[in-house]
Parts: sequence; structure tokens; C-alpha cells
Amino acid sequence: MVDAAVRAVALEQHRRQQIVVRLAVNRVQAVWRQLNRQDISGSWEQLAPLLVAAVTDAQTQAARLADPYLDAVIAAEGAEPAAAGRVVPAALAGVASDGRPLVSLLYQPVIDWKVRLLAGQSMEDAFRGSLASALRITATQVSDAGRGGVQAAMAGRRTIQGYVRVVQPPACSRCVILAGKEFGWNTGFQRHPRCDCIHLPTTLIARNQHRGRLHGDSFTPTTRPGSTPPGFISPRAYFTGLSRAEQDRVFGEAGARAIREGADMAQVVNARRGMQTMTAYGRRVQATTEGATRRGAFYRQERARTEQRTGIRFARDRIEVRRGLPRFELRTPRLMPEEIFRLAESREDAVRLLKRFGYLT
Repeated sequence: MVDAAVRAVALEQHRRQQIVVRLAVNRVQAVWRQLNRQDISGSWEQLAPLLVAAVTDAQTQAARLADPYLDAVIAAEGAEPAAAGRVVPAALAGVASDGRPLVSLLYQPVIDWKVRLLAGQSMEDAFRGSLASALRITATQVSDAGRGGVQAAMAGRRTIQGYVRVVQPPACSRCVILAGKEFGWNTGFQRHPRCDCIHLPTTLIARNQHRGRLHGDSFTPTTRPGSTPPGFISPRAYFTGLSRAEQDRVFGEAGARAIREGADMAQVVNARRGMQTMTAYGRRVQATTEGATRRGAFYRQERARTEQRTGIRFARDRIEVRRGLPRFELRTPRLMPEEIFRLAESREDAVRLLKRFGYLT
């Protein structure tokens, strides 16, 4: 179980980082509103130094939070406090997370503004769109600098073996299924624009074996309006904390229904990556290629199912192919939950199909 002190440290880190992000967003918004709508590029060139300074200062502040955060986590866990080095905040500021100069990235909303105008939008709508883009970039770059600082700080502390992903509401489905997943100290942090999930550095006992100190803890499962935003390390706790309408919005109506029926959340979310419409069973159906490759879970399930039905053993690797064992070929498309619910004639039939296509165990 997660220690109460470690929990408090993680949530306090998120709170402080969000304050830095909010101040940066407010500062950029104030500058952006000064742009001359009759001379967008010219006025941007004059104001660009202020925009870059606003984001750079915030990146520095966010990165500066890393060492105190790691020190507090280590103290809470009673681990060895020695560090091989300290984070240099300025090294993580003034540059975009993709490596380009920050000024180049901050010009993208200007391009977006002009494209919107060419597409026929009003000046006001185009301006609002560009402002939203500028604020999204600001929030992302500041958060990335903070996460980069934490990653660097973890490398400098040998007692920290990895981190657990802590998801903050509101979160997308891709982030939710990563809640509580354990990663090595040198594994990059997957994120999307405006993602505010954070690392929780930890002295993991066995990565991905769920034997670390965080096993079984889901923080406070609530995302109700007006409540303090908690951190989540349990996808299921996050899901059950949502209203039915929010479950449908975040995971899709059919996806949420499948999860409520007991389907594996990761399988439901990942299936959408390879979603496509194809002809099968004499009709057009929604199917997915996710899990259907030779290393995929659905492929292995279908191979085992066919072996049990036919009594034929199929090759697991190239060596067994050379030994004469036949290679299994998957010919059954993997239906999406939406298609399953359309085809099912009863709840029992839906459950059978969800199991058949690997969404239920």
C-alpha cells in the first residue's frame, strides 16, 4: 500500500506544477491579446520575446521542483538520500520538448490563425482558435519541462528504481489505462498535449510484477465537480468514479458498456488503434487489427482455440516452422465492442462474444 506521506508528496507536486502552468498560461494569454489583428505577423515579432520569456521562466520553475520532489519522496520512503547530481533547471527551459527552438513552436498558433482566416472563419473565431493553440502549447511545454526534470532527478538517485504513473482527472482513455503502471527509471513518459499526469518515483521491488509499495492503492476514487483532484493509480477506480455519462464520453458508449460488463479496459481502449470497417460474416462490420498480430493476445487466443478444436499444434516460432510444424493463420477479424453489441441477441450472447474476441476473460 502506498504510504500516506508518499501520497501527500505526489499530490503536492502535482498542485505546485499546476500553479506554475496556470501562471504561465495567464501570462501568455495577456501577451497574446496584445497582438494587432491588422498586422498579425509584425506584432507577433515584437511580442515574441515576451511570449518566449513567459514560457521559459515557467519551464525553469517547473524543472526546479524536481529535486525537492525527489528528496521528499525518498525521505517519505526512508531510502538512501544521496544524489549523484542535481537538476540544472535552465537546461530544460527555452527549448521545445521536440528539440526545436521554443520561438519556432510558439509561432505555430500564428500560422493556425491565418489558416483559419483563409478557411473563411471570422477574425474573432480565428483569434480564439489561435489563442487556444498558444495556451495548449504553453501548458504542454511547461509540464514537459517539469517531467523532464523529474526524469533527470531520478537518474541521479540510485535508490529510485522506477516510477509509477499517477493519472489526474480529467483524463483521456489512453492515460487512464496507464494509471498505476510501473516503469523503469530510464523509460520515457508517454504524454499528449495538455497531459498533466505525473511520475511517482519509487523504490520498486519488481517492476511490472505489482510487488512494489503501490500495489492495491487507488488513491481517492472521485472526480465529482468541486472535489479536490486526486491522483489515480488504478484504472478501475478512475472508471467507477465517473458518472455513466462521463464513462460513455471518455471511453465511447460501446466501450464503456463493455467495461461495465467486465471487459478488460486496456483491450477495449487499445482496440481503437487498429479500428477499421471491413466485410466479414456476409456484412460490413467494425473490426480491429489490435491484438491480431503473431504476438498479439487475440492471435494467441485464436491459435489455442483452433488447436483445441482441431488437435493440430501450430508453430510458436521460426525454429518450429523449420521443424515442420504448420504456422497458424488468423482469418477471423476481431470485432469491436460496438459491433458485438449490435450483433448480440441477448446479454448472455454479448458476454459470449466479448469473451470470444478477447475483451472478457
